[in-house]
Formats: sequence, structure tokens, C-alpha cells
Amino acid sequence: MALDPEIKRTIGQHFVFGFVGYGVNDDIRSLICDYYVGNVILMKRNIQSFEQVHKLVHDLQQLAKDSGHEQPLLIGIDQENGLVSGFSIGSGGVGTQFPGAMCIAATGSTELAEEVTRASGFEMRLVGINWVYSPVADVNTDPGNPVIGPRSFGDDPTRVGEFACAVSRGLTASGIAPSAKHFPGHGDTHVDSHIALPRILKSQDELRQEELVPFRSLIAEDIATIMSGHIALPRITGSDIPCSLSRDITTALLRDDLGFKGVIVTDCLEMDAVAGSYGVENGALMALDAGADIVMVCHTPERQKGAVELVQAAVISGKLTLDSLRQSHHRIAHLKSKFAGSWSDVLAPVFNSGRKIQLKSDNAALSASAYSASTALVTDPTGVLPISGGDAVILFTPENESLNRAVDDIEDAVRAEDGKIRNKAAPSDISFGSSISARTQNMHHTVYAKDFTVTEELSNHLSVAKYIVFATRNTDRSAWQLKALSAIAEVKNTGTGVIIISTCAPYDLLNAKLGFPFAYLATFEFTRPALEAAARVIFGEAKPAGKVPVLDGNIL
Repeated sequence: MALDPEIKRTIGQHFVFGFVGYGVNDDIRSLICDYYVGNVILMKRNIQSFEQVHKLVHDLQQLAKDSGHEQPLLIGIDQENGLVSGFSIGSGGVGTQFPGAMCIAATGSTELAEEVTRASGFEMRLVGINWVYSPVADVNTDPGNPVIGPRSFGDDPTRVGEFACAVSRGLTASGIAPSAKHFPGHGDTHVDSHIALPRILKSQDELRQEELVPFRSLIAEDIATIMSGHIALPRITGSDIPCSLSRDITTALLRDDLGFKGVIVTDCLEMDAVAGSYGVENGALMALDAGADIVMVCHTPERQKGAVELVQAAVISGKLTLDSLRQSHHRIAHLKSKFAGSWSDVLAPVFNSGRKIQLKSDNAALSASAYSASTALVTDPTGVLPISGGDAVILFTPENESLNRAVDDIEDAVRAEDGKIRNKAAPSDISFGSSISARTQNMHHTVYAKDFTVTEELSNHLSVAKYIVFATRNTDRSAWQLKALSAIAEVKNTGTGVIIISTCAPYDLLNAKLGFPFAYLATFEFTRPALEAAARVIFGEAKPAGKVPVLDGNIL
């Protein structure tokens, strides 16, 4: 079979690719014009300002139209809110920062979850983004999960489904296609699929009782797209093949059993769970053969072009049937009609600066309100909180570390040539220090690390401190944080009040035996507004209204 332009255009619709830069570069130009790639993912490296993103999206759409594409591009982005917010966090973040999944779940309000998602969606729609890889529908049943954690709404499958559906409705109402992830569920694993293949040893019945519950709810509400995850379910598939590449999962389970009729997109195939064993290019072919509609390759132009060329060769040889691609193509075309619209829809609008100003103003107030409702007080047996502004406070925050490739260098981490983070204090922690120092004239901020010791200078500060505010961040992977806390506790004054703040996953003190009284707050993410909300609680400006949405709140 020869590949005529119509077949090339059909094949190109089944890929979503990323690129580098604030403007159209030669790589994405070639992919759209020569390979007819029909979908683009934007990342932090593409985000600089509202106006810049609007122009970038316009230029991409114009390029597609001029190249003979039948329909506009789907322009996607990872915007879960919270720690994974491609449009609103880091050096290029331009949108409003809203609470992520576990943070918003702590408010207990699905109505608020829908409202903030719709508000975030309107900002992205303003610049032409029409596809968002959210909600996270994973049930975080493993407290040691290295990649999901606070990106999940919790560990109760029904409640996760309720919040995921609220987010899906919010995005859809703003004119954006949601994409629930990571099917069939990435919550019960100790392994990060960015670096290895997680294996979940559950039967299909066990999966139905837990992981599949949120996805069933989303499918019942006709969610537009679902993202397949790179996890292995050997008790179902009979092998360690990633679910994203498995017909047993993509077609038999998701399509035939659960009845999903929308578009299936894979997670990025450059993650090592696929790339390490199957190769990106071969993984793309396997995923399409398994029943995926669109395969994602975010980073490397050579791999992107190689994936398209391998699929083209498979169609020529008959290894991948054109009929199956055309059936899938109809689903993609329907999705584009609903969320991308016509060429006049994507090319005619000029940027509405007045709308941007109004959205940013309204959304700033909504964000502050949402974060205020999320801060949870886990325990305060001796009534340490609130504290007064005249008291001496020492703030301890952990040395900045890279958590995982999903969160990936949160808020402008500066890296050395060996990949290690150079700026020891996270910008959000510096901002937290400013929030506390603005409320008391006697504040000392110490960044503690693995080699932490109580120096003479620090001992002097501790001798006059009325309160210690000690921030933790995922102590299951960084046990040195609790060792530092114990060292401080040994030399602190008897009357010094201790306030511990879990700033990411809320499991930091699970089964910890500290031996001294303390107040314990959970923020569920270390974004600036989450920590500002915590500062307001510490100084009595706001009540801690949130509830921990995992382990029935029993996280001590």
C-alpha cells in the first residue's frame, strides 16, 4: 500500500507531540506540515505570558490550516492545579494558582472543586488551549506512592470519583476537553512509572472494587478523553506489558467492558516504564494496535518522527490496519468538533486583554478562598495555635529536592551540571518565610538538610524562640527530616511551642514517635498560596477548615 496524503493525514491525527520554545520552531513546524501531526502538548517551557501563549497557539493553528489539516489542532497541557500546573506555576506560570486534587478534596466541597476548575479552564481557553490532562482519577491507597500522593483526591474510591467528576464538569463547562488519568489506576504502587514499570498484583475483581470506581463514574458522565497509564497488571494481562500497550486493558477492559466511547490517549511514551523496555517508537505502534486513539511523545524530535514513520510503515505492511485507524479517527474528529471547533473559531479571535484582567482579579479571590478552606489542623493537644505576632519564631524548611518527574523542578529549581538542585531553599519556602516575618518582627529562617546539626548560632536562636515552625516534605523518602526535628527537640527550651507542617503528601508523621507535644498542620502542597494559607492559620487570621482526605484523617 502506498501512503497518499490522505492516509498520512489520518495517521498524523493519532499523535500528540511537544516541543521547546515560546514560539513555533523547526521541529514542531515539520511535525505539523510534513507529518500532519494533529495534536500538540504545551509544557512549562512553552509558557511565558497570556499574550505569548495566545500568539503561539494561533501560529500553530495557522500552520495546521496552511498545511491542509481538515480540522484545528487539539492543544493540550498538564494542568491538574496544585503541584502539576503547567499553565500557572514556575518561571513561566501565568495562570492563577489553584489547589490541586488532595488540597481541594480537603475542603470537602465538590462544588468548590468544580468552580475552581472552571475558573482555571476559562483562563486556558482564553489563550486557545482546548485539552487538559486532568482530573487525576487514581485512588492513592499506598501512602508511599512516589508519583501520585497529593495529586490524588484521596483513598476512598467513591469520593475520588465524585471529585474527579466535578473537575471533569468544570473543564467541560469552560470549553476544554478533560482527560482522566491514569487508567486503570496508578494509586497502589511504590514505583514511579517515569523511571521504572510499576506492577500491581490485583485481580480484575479487586480492580473493580477500587481503582475502576472513579473511572466508571467519569464514563457514566461521558468524559471526553481518558489517559492510559504505564503500569503492569500481570494477573489480568498475563504478562508485565504496560496497560497503555495492552489490548486486554485498552480495548477489552476500557472499551468493551466499561463502555468508554471517547478518545483514549496514552501517557508520554518517553517515560522509562515504556521507553526502557519497548522503545518509544515501538511503544507508539503497540499502543495504537492495542486500541489507543492518540499516543503522546513529549520531548525528543527524533523519537517523534520515528514513531510516526514506524506507524506509517506498519500501515503499508498491513501490520496495523487502516480501518482500525479510521474508526479511531472518527472519535478524534468528533472530539475536535466539540472542543477545537472550526478554523474561524481558532484563528479569528484577537486576544481579549480585558477578559484576562477580569479573570485574574476574580480568580485571585477565588484561589485565596479555596486555599483558606483547605488547610487542615490534624492535632493540637496543648493549644499551641494560634500564636501572637510579638513572639520569636524559628522557621525550619527542608532543603529543596526534586520529588519526581511529574512535579519536576517545582517553582524554578536551579540545577547544577550533575542535575542536583543548587538553590537550597525552594522559592515557595522563601515566600513562606516572608509570610511569617510579615506577621512577627522576630523570625529566623533555617534551611535544614541531611547533614543538619544544631550549631552554636542556631542554639542561640532556639534559646529565645517562643515557637518553632518545622516544615516537612515526604519524610518517607527523606527520613533525615525527622532526624533533624529530633535533634532540635533535644536542645529546645521546654516551653517552646512546636508547630509541624506537612507541606506535601500528608503522611509525614505516620507512625512517628516524637516524644513531645506539637501542633500539626497539613497543606497538601508546597505552593505559595497553600503556605500563605497556613501562615494565616498559625497567626489566628483564619480557622483551619480542611479535613485530611486519607486514612479517615488518622495520619499520626
